[in-house]
Amino acid sequence: METLVTTLRWIHISAGTLALGLAPLAMLTVKGGRAHRLWGQIYFWSMAVVAATAVVMALWRPQIFLALLAVFSFYQAFTGYRSLSRKRPAQGQGPIALDWTAALVTFAVSAALAVLGLIRPGASWQRLGIVPVVFGVLGMILAGLDIRKFARPPADRNAWWFAHMAGMLGSYVATVSAFSVVNFTFLPIAVRWLWPTVIGTPLIVVWITYYKIRFRRAPSARIEAAPAN
Repeated sequence: METLVTTLRWIHISAGTLALGLAPLAMLTVKGGRAHRLWGQIYFWSMAVVAATAVVMALWRPQIFLALLAVFSFYQAFTGYRSLSRKRPAQGQGPIALDWTAALVTFAVSAALAVLGLIRPGASWQRLGIVPVVFGVLGMILAGLDIRKFARPPADRNAWWFAHMAGMLGSYVATVSAFSVVNFTFLPIAVRWLWPTVIGTPLIVVWITYYKIRFRRAPSARIEAAPAN
């Protein structure tokens, strides 16, 4: 069994490294272009491998915090990717059962993450400090906002674009966080976990705001993207 765990660890590391390196390529290419879609799809499936291997390894140890965190982190990539198939809810491109299930599961997992972070049932949770609470609350907010959008689709025709940006960039922040935790051991553990979120979240907000202003000034502007397969 240790051989299997070691194999999964190397797959996890390889997929995480691939995602870490590919995301900037997707960010820098023309939005909606062939290269953007290609790098974005490879990034998404790399994140799927990262999450799947993380959950298996975390449950084997067991390390419940890492298992719950993997669900929260992957959901951001999942909903960002799926938003490409939810571009026009009024035209039948609304959420499907998979979207609802993923959002509800993520909300429940995030709530558990926050509660366990508050009660700190063991030494490992105590060492993490406020980290589980922060990620748990963020997960509930993100999943909750998606659930609300599923129930009442926004009128903004570019809402899918903002959701795509927020989800994919948010998942990249989670990837940077994992890299930081493993490599920046000179930092306190809470700082290692949270600095990418503290820096990345405002940058995501600024970038989305930029596009909102841009679209508002040019109402006909839009970004085309192929539906997710």
